[in-house]
Amino acid sequence: MGEKFDSLAPEVQGHIKNLVKTAKLEENIASFDDALEKLSEGWLEKQQSFFEQTKQHEMEETDGLDMDDTRGALIMTYSGSLINLGPEQNDYRSVDYLSIGLRNDVPESASEEESVLMKNIEKGASVEFDKGPILKSSAVYAIAVFKEEMEPEQEEELLDEVTMILAQDFAAINKTTIQEF
Repeated sequence: MGEKFDSLAPEVQGHIKNLVKTAKLEENIASFDDALEKLSEGWLEKQQSFFEQTKQHEMEETDGLDMDDTRGALIMTYSGSLINLGPEQNDYRSVDYLSIGLRNDVPESASEEESVLMKNIEKGASVEFDKGPILKSSAVYAIAVFKEEMEPEQEEELLDEVTMILAQDFAAINKTTIQEF
């Protein structure tokens, strides 16, 4: 395999292999390995963007978020999707789900203003909802929360801002990646 693909965690490698197959990307490029390498490069760019933006916006990485923790979070999955989990307000959370844009087995985006978590959120496990824009995500790669406590309205506004920046970055990365197929 390629250098970039080999540098990824096995969980990410599995998602990228499936993506090449389901999107039939290898039909438009010289080889399956070339397609893996190109998508791996895109994933690494998204990872870098996620960590740069969360750091720039005074967020820190955490290993998990308990259901009873009222803070919001920004989540990146191993498949490269984003979940904007708003702070809990009146027993509900506003949640936005954004897929990587190359998959056809999940919605490109979905939102639910009155979402309810089913269980604690942990790295390596799916985010699951009793009520939400999706029932279950792919496994969580990274979770970022704000370093400072703030009012829920301000926190939600800042989460939306970071999510919008990341969505634009991810879309640009996808566009560049797809153009090469």
